[in-house]
Amino acid sequence: MSAALGVALLGGGTGACGTGAGSSSGGSAEATAPVTPAEAVVKAAEDSADITSLRYRITGSVPDRGRLTVDAAMDTAPLAMSMELTTADQRAKGPLNVRFAGKALYAGGSALDTQKLGRLAKLDAQELNGKSWLRIEPAAWGRGAVDNKSYGVLPRQIEGSPVLQSTLLTGSKNTKKTGAETIDGARTTHYRGTVTFDGLRAAQQAATDKASRERQTNSLDQFMALGLDKNLIMDLWIDDDGRTRQFRMRGATYKARVSADGEPLKPVVGDPIDMTITFLRINEPVTVRIPSAGDTTDLGALLDAQTG
Repeated sequence: MSAALGVALLGGGTGACGTGAGSSSGGSAEATAPVTPAEAVVKAAEDSADITSLRYRITGSVPDRGRLTVDAAMDTAPLAMSMELTTADQRAKGPLNVRFAGKALYAGGSALDTQKLGRLAKLDAQELNGKSWLRIEPAAWGRGAVDNKSYGVLPRQIEGSPVLQSTLLTGSKNTKKTGAETIDGARTTHYRGTVTFDGLRAAQQAATDKASRERQTNSLDQFMALGLDKNLIMDLWIDDDGRTRQFRMRGATYKARVSADGEPLKPVVGDPIDMTITFLRINEPVTVRIPSAGDTTDLGALLDAQTG
């Protein structure tokens, strides 16, 4: 499963060596050429393929939900995730607890009654029959733009794996180094660039081998999942080991529209996305605990009861 969450490797090295001439001892001196911003970003994307578990934090704002904070952990084999999510309309109630395991989503917490699920306007303790968790199947998280399914429990921008999202800057043609910063106690180099759909598509079509084509396909898919109107401004912080420690994504999103008779209309610019994702712990043990069957209520059963 980690292969599915990783990115394919790009060919080419990130450094070069040169041999000095004219040494008085007749020997040679080697020097490593500076790594370019593009090479550093590719190296970090390559290393992300080795991430098998991750604890991370999300802060920022997304369309329809506004400001949010997320503390989450994920494992890749098998794919599972646990999350505490607090959005603007949940702050008074506390976080929404979310679990993904197998093909099921589990949602619980005092903020559960702020969610709109299926034909349920919102849920309360009475509808849950005294249970703490709601179970929904089939569900999927951390996959492609089309495959993700959280039934509106999660904003679409955090349905994707942060490991894959962190590789988007490899599609930028103007990546630049902006300086050095400390992130969560680690010394990092800060890079920034602009990512476009056309740029990612061109890189995908120009790929000459299976590995790079797979990586570009993954990046293009993650760009689409964000629902961006045009461009994505992306910042990436890479530590001294060449590994991603943090990234930020900013851009306008589009809002789909339909006419009174259901015909699609030209989309309009929606609310912006501005999310910062920090990798807190990489490849440390993660356990996603599934609620007991006796403490869960099935959404399908609730909908069946509503319709008689």
